[in-house]
Amino acid sequence: MVDTFIEVRNLSHSFGVKKVLDNISFQAEKGAVTGLLGPSGAGKTTLVNLLTGQLKPDTGEIRIGGRETGGGRPGIMMDSFGLYERLSVYENLKIYARIYRVPERRIDELLKKAELSGAGKTIVGRLSKGMRSRVNFCRALLKETDILFLDEPTSGLDPATTEKIHGMMLEEKSEGTTIFLTTHNMHEAERLCDKVILLNEGKIVEDGVPKEICRKYNSENKIEVVLKNGEVHRIKNADESAGAMGKWLSGGEIVSVHSSEPDLEQVFLGITGRRLWE
Repeated sequence: MVDTFIEVRNLSHSFGVKKVLDNISFQAEKGAVTGLLGPSGAGKTTLVNLLTGQLKPDTGEIRIGGRETGGGRPGIMMDSFGLYERLSVYENLKIYARIYRVPERRIDELLKKAELSGAGKTIVGRLSKGMRSRVNFCRALLKETDILFLDEPTSGLDPATTEKIHGMMLEEKSEGTTIFLTTHNMHEAERLCDKVILLNEGKIVEDGVPKEICRKYNSENKIEVVLKNGEVHRIKNADESAGAMGKWLSGGEIVSVHSSEPDLEQVFLGITGRRLWE
């Protein structure tokens, strides 16, 4: 039985005359990673601000952990939550540890997990963007949490740091934490997310399991076969192609076989005419 942790019904929000979210509804499962994908200006950050209680919706209902907004024990990582530039990494985390009333030993545990044990005395203003992101992640995990809201946690980061952040996310998921991730990175979403929500101009245009969405929009339904002699054949994924496939297989001629399924970027472009990274 699916255990729903976030439930949103008919949610709308405007800033002045501009409607940023337009009557959206969705659910997110407990202990899963739900990804919110969309280009800049789609309404992703506004939705996270509503889910975390930083904004109040114009209309609609939000329930988290079975309660209205404010339910659950959230950890939040957002660009708008700054660190104190003139304080050290440890001093920053110590301030939040006192606010959350958690023991200081938790700081050491998190710095070790984030591979920042040697950076505790470093002034935040001297940190690289990647190290700053890991410190922000540590801050989100300081208090005991059952849901993490991560707003573009790897935006602009190098591959090595991105891999570290992903590893921390997956570790939290393995411990039963529900994760709500906003991103415009299709590869990140396909790797990490159990479910994705595609948001464009304040409306949900598609949602579901990433691979199932890609299969749904596989209009070509073809297979690309690469042979040892360098030839590339695109054939129909149907009975009529069985003869050719059998011949290549029996002759040991095949190097690789790929399906024609689109990725999430191509699906989003096909539905909206826009790219995720615009």
